[in-house]
Amino acid sequence: MFNAITHSQIYVLDQDEALDFYVGKLGLEVNADVDFGFMRWLTVNVPGHPDRQILLEKPGPPALSEETAQQVRELVTKGATGGSLIFSTDDCRKTYETLLGRGVEFTEEPTERPYGIDCGLRDPFGNNIRFTQPA
Repeated sequence: MFNAITHSQIYVLDQDEALDFYVGKLGLEVNADVDFGFMRWLTVNVPGHPDRQILLEKPGPPALSEETAQQVRELVTKGATGGSLIFSTDDCRKTYETLLGRGVEFTEEPTERPYGIDCGLRDPFGNNIRFTQPA
């Protein structure tokens, strides 16, 4: 049966803006950036970990009709698509300070939890992101 999860997908409204955020601010690296003509296959990953990629997908054909894509874009704008990413880090507070310095806006500062220290933010499209320093 299955032996790994290789890709996860979140919707973004502008793939160039997504690159600026995920690579330029969060420090991920581009794994694939392929223009198929009918769509752009754009994936990023944590540096050194290409085995787990995030597809930054723009809602539209061929996966969605234009009518459905418009509905998805409206939901993305509201932060209501359920897109969520959780990263781990060795030092939550230091990562928070680094990202704050890069202009990342947070929804929650680093907070002690039973499982470790974590905090929250949203990408420019409303997707929820958390990163955790495990206990």
